[in-house]
Amino acid sequence: VERNGKIIYTWKGNQRNTHIGLYDLQTKQNEHLYMFERDLRIISCSVNNERTLLAVSFRQYTEEERVSQLLQSVSKYLTLLIEIHPINNVRVLKAVDSCVRVQFLYPVEGRNTSTESHLLLVSEDKYIEQFDIHVVAEEEHKVVIQNSGQLPRARVADDLIWAQWDMMEQRLFYIVPKESKNTLKCVQFYPDENFNSILESHLDISVNDTQLKLVNFGYDSCQDQDVASRSLNLQVFTSKAGGLCVCCSLASDIPDEITYSIYFLHKGYNKTFTVSLERTESHQLKEVAFMNLDYYVAAYLPGQFLHLLNIQHPDLLCYSLFLTGEDARIDMLQNCSIRSPLMSTVLDCHVGSMYAVSISDSALLQFLWNSKRDSERLAALHCALLRFQHTEDLEMQIIWWISENLSTCHSFDPIQEFIIASLYCKMCPETHSLDKLLPYTSLLDWIGIIPGVTCATDIISLPVLEFQNPKGFWEKLTSNLESVKYAEPHLHYHNNVLRREWRSILAGRLLCSFGDFCLFTNQREERTTTAYLRNIFENARKVLAHLDTWDSEERLVPLFQEEDYQQQLLMGLMVAQLKDHLMRHLQYVGKKKIDQIVLDYVANLLNLVHRIMKEVWRRYQLHSCIFCFDERGSTGELAVFHIMSRILEAANGMCMPLPPGFHTLHLGLGVRCLPLHTLLHYIDNGVLHLTETCVRKLLKDLDDSEKNEKLKFSIVMRLPEALGQKVCQFWNHPINANFIARKYVKLLLEKLGKRQRSRPMPERLSVPVEFLPLNYLTNMLAEIEKQGVQPYEKQGHVNVRFVEETALKHTMTLLGLKYS
Repeated sequence: VERNGKIIYTWKGNQRNTHIGLYDLQTKQNEHLYMFERDLRIISCSVNNERTLLAVSFRQYTEEERVSQLLQSVSKYLTLLIEIHPINNVRVLKAVDSCVRVQFLYPVEGRNTSTESHLLLVSEDKYIEQFDIHVVAEEEHKVVIQNSGQLPRARVADDLIWAQWDMMEQRLFYIVPKESKNTLKCVQFYPDENFNSILESHLDISVNDTQLKLVNFGYDSCQDQDVASRSLNLQVFTSKAGGLCVCCSLASDIPDEITYSIYFLHKGYNKTFTVSLERTESHQLKEVAFMNLDYYVAAYLPGQFLHLLNIQHPDLLCYSLFLTGEDARIDMLQNCSIRSPLMSTVLDCHVGSMYAVSISDSALLQFLWNSKRDSERLAALHCALLRFQHTEDLEMQIIWWISENLSTCHSFDPIQEFIIASLYCKMCPETHSLDKLLPYTSLLDWIGIIPGVTCATDIISLPVLEFQNPKGFWEKLTSNLESVKYAEPHLHYHNNVLRREWRSILAGRLLCSFGDFCLFTNQREERTTTAYLRNIFENARKVLAHLDTWDSEERLVPLFQEEDYQQQLLMGLMVAQLKDHLMRHLQYVGKKKIDQIVLDYVANLLNLVHRIMKEVWRRYQLHSCIFCFDERGSTGELAVFHIMSRILEAANGMCMPLPPGFHTLHLGLGVRCLPLHTLLHYIDNGVLHLTETCVRKLLKDLDDSEKNEKLKFSIVMRLPEALGQKVCQFWNHPINANFIARKYVKLLLEKLGKRQRSRPMPERLSVPVEFLPLNYLTNMLAEIEKQGVQPYEKQGHVNVRFVEETALKHTMTLLGLKYS
């Protein structure tokens, strides 16, 4: 397979002629390149980018043929360079008794036609060299080789025991024995005709092969199968995000067990997996096939298992999806002779067919629904989110799965994982290195066990890169290695600081009933100043304004329709904390860009919660307004209530803000769906939060029947002091008046403190009543009022007269008398 994706292949003609053709994946067209008028066993061939030169390596005779025909002096293998535009001269590059592979280098895409080509020759004698070939155009567009003598050549590598060609990125990976360990090296070829050895990594892999093993230098069925049966199965894979993995396995002598290792060089460790096979057949070749799926490396043993390992986050096995049985079946790939020459591409060497390989969306969702183990659910959930981040319909199906499986996932919270992983997938493509700073899971560790699989993790030395100013893949790999050196887990944003700050502010009693923030304690730290809080709320205002620009349509779920100062405080704090975190580690990114990243992150977080609510709302066919307290809720409303309770639990666990109006909606559903004792239990334990909007509507809309009276009084008794002062005026009932009067008296007496001195009797403010205890109380309260103490400044009707009249009404009611 050449860099442009075209496939060069051979076949036998009717007269046993040997043909070479080129297949274009884009146009689905075949092009005939050359024909040998004899039956040859071609080992390797490659065509240059301009399709003017063809390099071919083939075996002239077998050893038996040479002996029988007395051809000992004739070379066993021949390597030719052929002019094919048009077919013209043929030049012998090698005539040796060792096998040779050929590979043309390709320039960057879009480059103009070049008059120079470069050809790699890989010898079975364990060396690689590069030939430089100059061509000239003659009459009638004829292209011929300019050099009349020996072609210039340069030695690329010596003493190698394994080599792999990366045709897409024009890289050569190879292994050389060095002291006690084998060393993996990489040579990068550049469009300017230069090449450099730029990577070196020591691998603790035992390679005792005497025969060179080559990967992606073409496939010769007879020879490669012979080598594969007694050599190391090893491949190197890279990912767009700067991942570098070495996958290897050796054929096991134990009939019911197989072992393979994945060296995550960009992370500094390797994982060795030992799998107990469910069933084995004596004739079955037990060689694991490795496939590169970009985000994942796949280890595949047909008929046994398919193991998908996340390249960027291999530290937690929760990202490792291990499939067996029918789930692991790849229909078109049922034998073990599989190679992965390109990303998401496999070659079935037995039948000579190439396939594009990808994870099936429908199969992944079906597996997610059918999974019984938490390890499978978690891995499938993350795999789905990674793939479906831009597909709204499939994201909806994941939300439906979450709503159905909240109680079946015991070792992780699916809502937390959905929110954090979705944010990670949405935000990381925006800025380089952001993937190392944002959290990608809510799990700090994972103790889940994959049945039948054991895993051992070993720390390995980091690879050494030998160049300056890296670009593209090498820049991302360098960034990954740097993050490992500086203890990567500590770079990811964590909510510990946010949680401490949030609790500290709430404990400082900064929140008052009117949505304004003021200090009830001494200003001991600058963070509790008015300016600090004003800045926090300004952050929240920007988030909500930013969110409004995304969704101009009428919202199905009644959220974002009221002020929620506690949630705005948490929003603003998260913006401030995340901004500080990114500023420390993204110093090359401007402040304006970081501000935008942070606003996008928090706004996306709120939008994800709203997205969950919207899909749940649709699924249970709820109306946009459910605040009607004179009837009981439906079973659908009860289901939504429990889902909202789990969202709240997930948010509390992550110290995550919720959309304004969430608590009001949650409380409204609770009032409609729960019996009173359960409702009060939820309120007392902090599951339901009393909000001004919901309580005010409840007090105004419900009549004062015995049942409703009990509900209202139970709610009023649990209101925070400031909120109670604000909403109790909407309930015109003796019980509420008595409650307000008691509160008023309590506050006045608290203001009085321990001061006790005689005072002249003030003028009576109410009707004369010869009841000395009440007279004494009202006189004392009136004196305190004269000192300028007024707890209920915005409720002018609450004063000493109100207290006196309420007390008389309450007493007369208890005595069964009529008050006039």
